[in-house]
Amino acid sequence: MYGIHPWSQRGTLTFMVGGDQAVFERTKPFFEPMGKRLYYCGGPGMGLQAKLTQNLILSNILMAFNEGMVLATKGGMDPQLMLDILDNSAAKSGLIAYKAPFVFRRDFTANFATKWMHKDIGLMLESGKELGVPLLLTSLTHQLFQTAMTAGHADQDMCSTINVLEDLVGICVKSQ
Repeated sequence: MYGIHPWSQRGTLTFMVGGDQAVFERTKPFFEPMGKRLYYCGGPGMGLQAKLTQNLILSNILMAFNEGMVLATKGGMDPQLMLDILDNSAAKSGLIAYKAPFVFRRDFTANFATKWMHKDIGLMLESGKELGVPLLLTSLTHQLFQTAMTAGHADQDMCSTINVLEDLVGICVKSQ
């Protein structure tokens, strides 16, 4: 059973909707208490296409963050200093700014579980195959999420995927 997402309680969800535009306009008031950003994306399936595209980018950014932070930490960098550098550079990312403090605190309580992103990545790969779009990086990200699930992180937040790389090199990315 699914609970109510905390973001819906705060009214900060984003909705990407596909289908009949007239139906979208009529039902819009029912979604607004949960989120003010409602995007009409086109006909049936287009909302899902938008969601998968967003999650494709998020999952690949997360993997780049994981690799970079493990490399920096293994090389002797303070993770907090590295985050400050990222936040003040062209590599700035809302996802990284939001997830990094959880990683540093070792708090992997699920906000968006690894298994759910893994499922979405699988759907992304299916969409890419259907549309004839090679998703090379996303294929590797899918395997890294599978590895994290095999290592016991399926029900933890997707940022717990960093544990796989940390375990491989024997370090822990955390606040000092």
